[in-house]
Amino acid sequence: MPAVLITTLISIPRALKVNRVVPGVAIPHLLGNPTLSPDEERALRRQLVLQALRALQG
Repeated sequence: MPAVLITTLISIPRALKVNRVVPGVAIPHLLGNPTLSPDEERALRRQLVLQALRALQG
């Protein structure tokens, strides 16, 4: 089953030869940023999910 790993610790999956890795925002807020407005955070989350979906296609 194809999968994408979203993480902030990019070096570990790269060392393990994981080929579908999307960098997250930060360790406590992997898919968001609490300092952004709700609309900006929604756009950020959408961008990360779309990036993960593109990784699945390739």
